[in-house]
Amino acid sequence: MSLAAERETASLDEVLWQAWKGMELPEGYRAEIIEGSIEVWPIGRRRHGAVANRLRRALTLHPADGRYAGYQAGDVIHRRKVWIPDLFIAPADLDEIPDEEDFGVDASGVRAVFEVVSPGREAQARDRERKRRAYARAGIPLYVLIDDFDGDGTVVILTAPDPDKAVYADEHRVPYGTDAVIPDGPAKGFVIGEAIGGP
Repeated sequence: MSLAAERETASLDEVLWQAWKGMELPEGYRAEIIEGSIEVWPIGRRRHGAVANRLRRALTLHPADGRYAGYQAGDVIHRRKVWIPDLFIAPADLDEIPDEEDFGVDASGVRAVFEVVSPGREAQARDRERKRRAYARAGIPLYVLIDDFDGDGTVVILTAPDPDKAVYADEHRVPYGTDAVIPDGPAKGFVIGEAIGGP
């Protein structure tokens, strides 16, 4: 990328960041900065919330060493980009990883993100494509999609991010009805089965 292009990107990032900070959304809406734009949408439907809550409860019971915890509806920030994953795993003490302006947590300390894919082509593209690239670009080690709209339902486990290419090198797709097991990190061995995301 040329120096001029880098400056233009940095300038756009700052404009979007300032606009995002000043937003006052109606209750029930979220706003994220993803790939050069602010995206606003309503909080998920009943099924979406139910799956996210089952996931959080199950993760709370998963054996861990106590250094990490699961969080819902928090801002994850990386270089003036903002995401609100359905659930993320980060240090039990979030004060260890504040972002520079204290709006949320710095993506560098987030060990995993989980998204429950919402209905609609735009929502699906956001979770499956744009956020996938964004999380990989931030180097978040694990991205898990629980996707009712992929065939008869699929859990996608993405690992080995390559920030320079904005891709995850390893992808494991598990159809609903088969247990999906987290391979590594603070949630190692955690099982996403029918009790969490099945039909």
